[in-house]
Amino acid sequence: MAFMIKKGIKEGLPVFVGYFTTAVAYGLMGRNTGLLFWETLIVSLIVFAGASQFIFLSLIAAGAGGVEIVITTFLVNLRHMLMSSSLAVRLEKKSLLLPIAAFGVTDETFAVASFGADRITEKYLIALNATSYLGWVGGTAAGYLAGNLLPGKLQNIMGILLYLLFVAILTPEVKKRFSLLPVILISGGVNWLLARAGWMSSGWNMIAAIIVGCTAGYFMEGRWENRSDRGAE
Repeated sequence: MAFMIKKGIKEGLPVFVGYFTTAVAYGLMGRNTGLLFWETLIVSLIVFAGASQFIFLSLIAAGAGGVEIVITTFLVNLRHMLMSSSLAVRLEKKSLLLPIAAFGVTDETFAVASFGADRITEKYLIALNATSYLGWVGGTAAGYLAGNLLPGKLQNIMGILLYLLFVAILTPEVKKRFSLLPVILISGGVNWLLARAGWMSSGWNMIAAIIVGCTAGYFMEGRWENRSDRGAE
């Protein structure tokens, strides 16, 4: 039992480092957006999802309403249900600790746990997730407080980190699967067209772009698979 906890902490340390540095940027941007320290920190404590939190800041800055923010973050985070379900079937035993283990599952901790042995334990998963969680929450606090030490001009420049972050997330995925590029362009195009039309607020524009992009991706993925099958024949 103790071995699995130590193993979880050890394998979570690289994620801790990556999360801490990214969360520093989130904390700085939260301050720059006008959130109070406790508001910025509580989002990291409760949500614990990097992409959604950066989207949350962009929606707050755009003046989006609460319903728009909740729906957008829900759609972005739907993948966590699939990741948690995938890990749950590999658990040796399930107990009342299962919701705690599921809460901390992220893209990175899912990848680490998936590359391990066929069977995993709740204690291992909780240790892995908790280590990563501390990095994200600690980085958020450090980033917000570091705003006191940075010049105002440098804090304003931090706003571009949001766009750079999304580019950094998307670029490796597009390199691995070039078929994602049309989906990204479609989603971005829908969001841009709706923003130009001015029919809805920025939050609903993003929701519509997510739905259209996912739908397009579903049908395009089917065509790519059919082409692959034909090529194999």
